[in-house]
Amino acid sequence: MRRILLVDDDDSFRKMLRLTLVKLGYDVLEAGDGREALSLIHEAPPDVVMTDLVMPEKEGLETIQALHRLHPSVKIIAMSGGGRINARDFLVVAKLFGAHRTLIKPFSNHEMTAALDELGVKPD
Repeated sequence: MRRILLVDDDDSFRKMLRLTLVKLGYDVLEAGDGREALSLIHEAPPDVVMTDLVMPEKEGLETIQALHRLHPSVKIIAMSGGGRINARDFLVVAKLFGAHRTLIKPFSNHEMTAALDELGVKPD
């Protein structure tokens, strides 16, 4: 089964997204920030990391950099609803840091599954 690690500090959003991905047939791990995500990756590397960009502790851009350095084969989808600057600006920077795909929150299930399909990560 394909494994996805969701990284987002918004518990309700992360849990809703997890339920959706599980219904689609994915094995899903969760982390509330980048620091927690990086510790989970050492235990069981996922096929994809879907990470928010604006988080406490270790934010998304730092997490993307660390993932590229430590686990270059892991695909990354950056997600953002904005923050101090426009979400699109954050996501452009995330691409420069190594994100393979980006999603602007809120996004549809179709947009999410299309991003996963483009990365070749389909449920078994």
